[in-house]
Amino acid sequence: MKEKKKGFWSEAIRVTKENDPAARTALEVLLTYPGVKALAAHRISHFLWRHNLKLLARMHSQFWRFWTQIEIHPGAEIAHGVFIDHGSGLVIGETAIVESDVKLYHGVTLGGTGKDKGKRHPTIRQGALISAHSQLLGPIEVGRNAKVGASAVVVTDVPAEVTVVGIPAKVVRVKGKKDLERITNLEEQREASYHSSHL
Repeated sequence: MKEKKKGFWSEAIRVTKENDPAARTALEVLLTYPGVKALAAHRISHFLWRHNLKLLARMHSQFWRFWTQIEIHPGAEIAHGVFIDHGSGLVIGETAIVESDVKLYHGVTLGGTGKDKGKRHPTIRQGALISAHSQLLGPIEVGRNAKVGASAVVVTDVPAEVTVVGIPAKVVRVKGKKDLERITNLEEQREASYHSSHL
């Protein structure tokens, strides 16, 4: 028997209640969570953007930016099951891709560097956690289930299953453990890819 796909609202309520112990009821989530409102509005803005109603899409997204304090460009691709907690000051750029089960906190920027053309913003893979005030810049990729610590500045790819912190962000854990040899190897690879791609 085929499993019925959940609608946006029921999925948004479920994800919010799973990720925020302060979320008590479905009505509370619908009425008081700006992340849910911003994601719902983005679905409309993105639809308009894809159908070449770009000015209307931008106007719609800016209206919801004013009401939620969350700025999501209508061109950004955001999957179902994304959770935005608090959200104030969150910015998601035009060419960003955010996969399912990603958690985004307030003050996060998925932005560009001003140096790239075409794909200019990050891709965040399934299950990643992006902590408060992190700045992820450029066409980088954050791997599945990776974690970015609060206020980190990320300008190179983050492999799957690692934790990065700091300015610039450095790997501090691999699959939740402090494996110094693997951390050193990953950091050398990240450093080499940064220098060769930005010369």
